[in-house]
Amino acid sequence: MSSSDTSQVERRERRVEVCFSPKQFDLYKDEFHTCVVIDVLRATSAICAGLANGVDRIIPVPTVEEARALQAEGCVAAAERNGQIVEGFDFGNSPRSYLTDELVGKTVALTTTNGTKAIAMAQDMPQVAIGSINNLDAISTWLMQQPGHVLLLCSGWKDKFNLEDTICAGAIADRLIDIARYKSIEDSTIAAKHLFLGVRGNMFSFLKASSHRRRLRNLNLGEDIKYCLTPNTVNVVPVLHEGALVDSRTLKVAEAEG
Repeated sequence: MSSSDTSQVERRERRVEVCFSPKQFDLYKDEFHTCVVIDVLRATSAICAGLANGVDRIIPVPTVEEARALQAEGCVAAAERNGQIVEGFDFGNSPRSYLTDELVGKTVALTTTNGTKAIAMAQDMPQVAIGSINNLDAISTWLMQQPGHVLLLCSGWKDKFNLEDTICAGAIADRLIDIARYKSIEDSTIAAKHLFLGVRGNMFSFLKASSHRRRLRNLNLGEDIKYCLTPNTVNVVPVLHEGALVDSRTLKVAEAEG
């Protein structure tokens, strides 16, 4: 079988599955080539917004202490816990705060309650990318061009299931299954896909009842919620490369030149 034939077989047989929570990640990780980490409210939305706005790199770290260490080395540092900016940091994970010219060309160290923890868990997989509702078209199209199976890892809320990440994962899975003929064998993927299909016409209204949306609304973060739940505001796919998240297009150019 030629290499082109092998590639076609690999693409025909690709699977996409949804993992509802980082707590379940170990049950899935060994079967997949690409892991897409999803934290709609708000880490992965902020990462997409920042790189689309010209941030050079975002270094995701699981702890505040690691963010402080990178801050001491000269990085712009951002830290969020329980929806609020950690004392001593200028930024948290509000995607709108990453739209400032102040961050263009900069390296940002980021730690969040859920999203960066999930990224750290996935970092040893062959390929790690970032997905959210605001880059839905971009991440779906990019995944169709990649080899191997895809795991959609929902960051959840403190290891618990949440609605918004599952709906986003369902939207991506639906596109891969419908357009690129990916396969799925897990009930979690079927559930996520049908949840998305059931609410896609009124996703914003449906998620009014979600626990994290209520949490953010109580912190007067309604504009962040609106931004995070608006599809396709950016055309960027962040990928993990040498410990930092970078725009996949930039990485592709650098590899071609190298």
